[in-house]
Amino acid sequence: MEVILLERVEKLGQMGAVVKVKDGFARNYLLPQKKALRATASNKAAFEAQRAYLETENLKRKDEASAVAAQMTDIKVIMVRAAGESGQLYGSVTSRDIADAVTEAGVKIARSLVVMDRAIKTIGLHDVVIRLHPEVAQTVVVNIARSVDEAETQFKTGSAVVADDRFESDFESTFDQDDDLEDEVLDASEAEASEEEKSEE
Repeated sequence: MEVILLERVEKLGQMGAVVKVKDGFARNYLLPQKKALRATASNKAAFEAQRAYLETENLKRKDEASAVAAQMTDIKVIMVRAAGESGQLYGSVTSRDIADAVTEAGVKIARSLVVMDRAIKTIGLHDVVIRLHPEVAQTVVVNIARSVDEAETQFKTGSAVVADDRFESDFESTFDQDDDLEDEVLDASEAEASEEEKSEE
């Protein structure tokens, strides 16, 4: 089926382009979403008559989307979820979850704007594309962790905190405690020796 694009469609073309697509794609997506019209003679004439208006409206929406994208550059999106030691989530994070988290972080967006091939099933830092307009997209970093403290660690290190990292952290903590205990024993021994020297005098 040939259609006239009413807006930029990725991998198809810009507004006004006449392109050939599969019938199912046109009927199930492009036409109901009002992203295109059937490329009939009457629709082509109607589009050309409204082209200037449509391009003006598209530019306004693009400017609005760019302003929203600018607001998203510095937001921190943290999601606390239950997960195993290997980092595997008990469940998954969906586009709805991310839309809610971004909204909570300060920028209200709809679920339909979140571009995801599949749900997220592991902790860590995940780049997620938010398509605010056919010509404007913003990538946000979604930090999924088992706690807020763990999320901060992931922001600093740039990687997920998994079993090996947690073991290493616990090991270092135990090692530090052993050092402190050893220092205390040495201090006590030195003090005892000093007392004995005084007694002998």
